[in-house]
Amino acid sequence: MGFYGDRIVPRLVEVACGMRINNPQRQRVCAGLHGRVVEIGFGSGLNVPFYPDTVDAISAVEPADLGWKLAEKRLARATVPIERAGLDGQSLPFEDDSFDAALSTWTLCTIPDVQAALGEVRRVLVPGGTFHFVEHGLAPDDRVRTWQHRLNPIQRACAGGCNLNRPIRQLIEQAGFEIREADEFYADGPKPLAALTLGVAVAK
Repeated sequence: MGFYGDRIVPRLVEVACGMRINNPQRQRVCAGLHGRVVEIGFGSGLNVPFYPDTVDAISAVEPADLGWKLAEKRLARATVPIERAGLDGQSLPFEDDSFDAALSTWTLCTIPDVQAALGEVRRVLVPGGTFHFVEHGLAPDDRVRTWQHRLNPIQRACAGGCNLNRPIRQLIEQAGFEIREADEFYADGPKPLAALTLGVAVAK
């Protein structure tokens, strides 16, 4: 990834995604997680305080060593077992039907082959397993979309490959999930950056 991707981007993500205004979304998306959970894009463990008591264990997929180091204090306070169990969401090191639920928060924007990653998530979930997600992506309004397309090259260069304009709901459905619920809305902040989709999908 190079120095910028290895040493700078994880700190930028820690700051940007660690703002308190994101906590209500983290609370909502983690509600209903249960059993064995795989979390792709674990980052610095910002979801750890929001895991419900129904979670038995977390397998954390995170490519950045610095992200894992930044998570140390949260890991020490965790009430469920958490193991770093993979580096690449596009190729998960787990057997088929291994997990009851999966979690992704502000991650699908950055994975280079997002369809491969979603296919892997579906593969490792048991039939009927749930995929919980909150992601920023393509906005519902044409004017905002126009700005997203214009700004996307800058965003990708500055934010470690993050894309502003991925159609999150469409990508999840194309991967073979059935959307059980999805809330599309603007969070606080500039609309090109703040068009969120939060929901739960089921592995068919």
